[in-house]
Amino acid sequence: MQTKEIDLDKTIFELTDQYPELIEILAQMGFLGVKNPLIRNTLGRKTTLREGCKKQGKDLKQVVEELRKNGFTVKGV
Repeated sequence: MQTKEIDLDKTIFELTDQYPELIEILAQMGFLGVKNPLIRNTLGRKTTLREGCKKQGKDLKQVVEELRKNGFTVKGV
């Protein structure tokens, strides 16, 4: 089985391009813009997951926990 690794310092675009299933997971966590291809293609190319949490007031630890529950390992915590 392939390891699915999330690097918190990669852009949201890079992560969702590598793992398309991440779009739905992030949307369920409240990152609603991630479902919009235009937003993902513009803001997502400049914003890391860490920065996105900060901008949207999300607890990074909770986001990391949810990613782990969905089978990802998280790098850069």
